[in-house]
Amino acid sequence: MSLAEQDIDKLCELARLEIDADEIGDVAKKLSDIVDMVSQLSAVPTDGVEPMAHPLDRPQRLRDDVVTETNRRELYQRNAPAVERGLYLVPKVIE
Repeated sequence: MSLAEQDIDKLCELARLEIDADEIGDVAKKLSDIVDMVSQLSAVPTDGVEPMAHPLDRPQRLRDDVVTETNRRELYQRNAPAVERGLYLVPKVIE
């Protein structure tokens, strides 16, 4: 699949990106190559293949669920302009 310059312009608008006019051709070629590669991957037969969370069949190493840091809330809130009962007070932004 080949992406046209109009497609690149629309993608840039949606992604809020700015690409120079002289780079659009190169970007279109690279994105078209990516879309072609995904199309090739979609053509691979995957019937009977179970989805897996990780390619390696190993259990996840987990750490103990213990607190490792001390509560420093009061120290951090000293710099805040407004605090009440341990909460940061901020201006109302939604009416």
